[in-house]
Amino acid sequence: MAQHILSSGKHGMTFQDFLSGTPAGDYVFQQVPYEEQVRQAGELIRDAEFILVGAGAGLSTAAGLVMGGSRFRENFKEFMEKYGGPYMQDMYSAGFYPFPSEEAKWGYWSKSGMVNRVLPGALPLYKDVYALVKGKPHFVLTTNVDHQFFLSGFQEENVFATQGDYGLIQCRKGCHPKTYDATEMFRQMDQARKDCLVPSYMVPKCPVCGGPMEMNLRCDRYFVEDDAWHEAQRRFGEALTECEGKRTVLLELGAGFNTPTIIRFPFEKLAREHRDMSLIRLNMDEAVVPESLGSHAVGINEDMGKSIRDILREVESNAE
Repeated sequence: MAQHILSSGKHGMTFQDFLSGTPAGDYVFQQVPYEEQVRQAGELIRDAEFILVGAGAGLSTAAGLVMGGSRFRENFKEFMEKYGGPYMQDMYSAGFYPFPSEEAKWGYWSKSGMVNRVLPGALPLYKDVYALVKGKPHFVLTTNVDHQFFLSGFQEENVFATQGDYGLIQCRKGCHPKTYDATEMFRQMDQARKDCLVPSYMVPKCPVCGGPMEMNLRCDRYFVEDDAWHEAQRRFGEALTECEGKRTVLLELGAGFNTPTIIRFPFEKLAREHRDMSLIRLNMDEAVVPESLGSHAVGINEDMGKSIRDILREVESNAE
């Protein structure tokens, strides 16, 4: 019965087939010493014939793209002083602020785009993740919108970013299925912004309907899934098919319980129904794994940067 999960339908498994809303009923924090967990994870990766990476917000936080705290205060001091209130506590909450004008809205979002997409470049932790998997056939499914996988060595054809990208904009009402690269626009807005506002002439308008534009971030039913998104979804389906019958490592990085139906629960389902699939779950606070998976699961509750580096060293030191 398990063999059908990756081959549902005539054309293989779709992204919608993959999603799961059912958590495991037997979560445990493993009582295995950290060093032994690193050894087990390294062995699983060395023996893998395919690595499916699932990455959530915890990976980017561990890499340094923290949404709150001092990073928010240092970069958004003027916005905090101007708007205040409960929204201006972190970059996520600030995105929901009821900005009084398009000039104000793009004043904030251009700054956010600069801080989270344009300026950081490839971060060391993401490059370490690439070093860990690059020697094996692999594919990445991520809910992160900071473009880090594309910057850190991963090929575009091996990444499916389901929730959008900080560097893309779209029609607010999704009147046509296309997104637009806004990174250069953000640079120009960053130079021209005064008192948290961008000049009126810089406010983007939809080239089709003439209406306002929006960030290409999944937050409502108007999120645009353009041709590139659908192509990435198709390649993800192909990767799932490629996994079938192979020793596959499900390498889950920082996927918590915010949107668990996209990565966390589906990875558990795959590992539960395919004994040739093993789950490696790295998460600072939520590395519980299904007890029933036994040796097919490693849940490391440790700083992710340290864990990735230690596993990488384990893999490299024991490579044939």
